[in-house]
Amino acid sequence: MTATAELRRVRDALVERRTRYADAVADFSWPDVGATFNFAHDWFDPFARGNDAPGLVILEEDGTRASYSFAELVDRSDQVAAALGSYGIGRGDAVLVMLGNQVELWETMLALTKVGAVIMPTTTAVTTAELADRIRRGGARAVVCNPADTAKLDGIEGDFLQFAVGGAEGWLDHGAAYELEPRPVPHPGNGTDDRLLLYFTSGTTSRPKLVEHTHRSYPVGHLTTMYWLGLRPGDVHLNVSSPGWAKHAWSNFFAPWLAEATVLVHNYRRFDPVTMLRAIREERVTTFCAPPTVWRMLINADLSGGPGDLREAIGAGEPLNAEVIKQVRDLWGLTIRDGFGQTETTASIANTPGQPVKAGSMGRPLPGVPVVLVDPATDEVVEGPGEGEICLDLAAGPVTLMTGYQGDPDRHAEAMRGGRYHTGDVADRDEDAYITYVGRTDDVFKASDYKVSPFELESVLIEHPAVAEAAVVPAPDAVRLAVPKAYVALAPGHEPTAETARSILAHAREQLPPYLRVRRLEFFELPKTISGKIRRVELRAREVEVAQQRPSTEYRDDDFDLRA
Repeated sequence: MTATAELRRVRDALVERRTRYADAVADFSWPDVGATFNFAHDWFDPFARGNDAPGLVILEEDGTRASYSFAELVDRSDQVAAALGSYGIGRGDAVLVMLGNQVELWETMLALTKVGAVIMPTTTAVTTAELADRIRRGGARAVVCNPADTAKLDGIEGDFLQFAVGGAEGWLDHGAAYELEPRPVPHPGNGTDDRLLLYFTSGTTSRPKLVEHTHRSYPVGHLTTMYWLGLRPGDVHLNVSSPGWAKHAWSNFFAPWLAEATVLVHNYRRFDPVTMLRAIREERVTTFCAPPTVWRMLINADLSGGPGDLREAIGAGEPLNAEVIKQVRDLWGLTIRDGFGQTETTASIANTPGQPVKAGSMGRPLPGVPVVLVDPATDEVVEGPGEGEICLDLAAGPVTLMTGYQGDPDRHAEAMRGGRYHTGDVADRDEDAYITYVGRTDDVFKASDYKVSPFELESVLIEHPAVAEAAVVPAPDAVRLAVPKAYVALAPGHEPTAETARSILAHAREQLPPYLRVRRLEFFELPKTISGKIRRVELRAREVEVAQQRPSTEYRDDDFDLRA
């Protein structure tokens, strides 16, 4: 059986068992795609060539719409592949791709795969210093970007080719590729376990790590992501995430095209829930994935028009709180299903289609993913219900896992210690094997000898209408050793006053048991990574710095009579 046929066999079995989790897990085995699998040559081109169905649709903020059939994407990526190959870019060469949601991004990723090169997706939000670090650590042979970003490369040392989409002075014109005759390029003969992707993590606690994935781990491994999203052939999938980060490849490239579904992208500078709802209905979106921040904004809009053709509602990027799930279920009759994964993996744990969703839980291990919980204190596997660090059993050969952290043997060894991949995330598993996120191993802390999960407290805080975002960290305390302190970013229309603080603290007091009570609150601009994740490590450090002197902007629960 060819690699294409074998992958299709397993894909079809997952689609057929889309709402039957137990059967999908019991019957699943990873496809044997052979020694030289290439996603573009052995999967995408075989189903896409001559296929006039839309493969990519891009909606712009001004209302314009561009649609590209699968067949067009094959031809255009063949042209780009031939052009890149003419400059000597081929098997094993790393190419930094810094593009937005534009057709050239998808074509370039396909083209680089076709020539056996290594893709380094990069957000356009990076600085020159960050670019220099990525080019150096990733060993970039070339850079592809838009003219607006070429200045960021000025002064960066290195021998690398420079391609500008649309052309720029002193740069090679990426668009010259479209003057070539679209002809299939030869298979590069890459190994299935050769590297295909280099991703920089967001760096929430330290310098970004450089994650290496292969032609197997992401292209084949994302069968788990496809299953979680509930995708099937002919679907229209809309995902809200930014290019340059792993989730964009998860849900805007590999998973939908494994399912032979349409990728729909909606570009905007400022999120508008009304426009997003219109796009969902008019484009007949069947599967929609967005972070909780977007879902919270949507439920504050008018959902009375219904979900259109939407069949699957998915949350990603951070855990969902129960109130958001309840409101969407009440208004649309759809249950938002969230899941868990990392840049280092594909989707690992999720609430899957057709299965009961337990409040607060992110679901169960996905087919083929050997999830175990490990006691951080003893490094022993937790059997049955209990709490531990989420790990993958390396003895089971997890297909979905990175090969490692490139150029960082110490970090790699630490992550893979004891025959397991350690995610650094703590979770609790119940008697039905449902797993609930607790927090990062670095973020969980003790207050008055009780363990505190920041996520649990943050979920309560963001239910208050004045709270847009919140981050809970330990604040040193002479009596309790540490108490939970909330750093809060306010929603529009709310002022950082004592009355606002009292209202938020009172809300938390009503919703939380005494031992988890938020004792301090400060209105603050939350420090974030370039990908938008909150850097709690900076907030914890700040608490140590101000321990001896209470900040003037800090409010405490004993400042108020919260019983009123």
